[in-house]
Amino acid sequence: MSKTSRLEILDPTKVQIEQARELVSALKSQTSPTVRIQIGESSHEVPAQLAGLVEDLLKRVAQGQHVSIGGTPEEVTTTVAAKMLGMSRPTLMKLVRERRIPSRSVGKHTRLRAEDVLAYRKSEWEARDQAFERLRNPSEDLEMAP
Repeated sequence: MSKTSRLEILDPTKVQIEQARELVSALKSQTSPTVRIQIGESSHEVPAQLAGLVEDLLKRVAQGQHVSIGGTPEEVTTTVAAKMLGMSRPTLMKLVRERRIPSRSVGKHTRLRAEDVLAYRKSEWEARDQAFERLRNPSEDLEMAP
């Protein structure tokens, strides 16, 4: 695992991939929705939302994917926001000018709340998913060419 600022990146080894597969298999066979971890002599219940996050992480490692985990500050620069959204900084600035993502000016610089950036990303993903579903399941009133 290498550390760059507040980002942890895991490039899983074969052993880690196999361990993750075993854990994913154990989670799938779990009849109770409760996930517990053992730390020394004490056992702790993992809250459902965190358990889902851990399960997603394990599934990705089991597939051999690189995974990264990092904290996000309350406000981010336009460069960081563009990276979070997977777009160029000029494209992000266009969205800011169009007021599609809220921002504030700090001197000559633009800052965005991480919460707003993540909300925009989520709405874009949802719109993309809905468009894909419409393409995958066209309504019957659409005329399809033979």
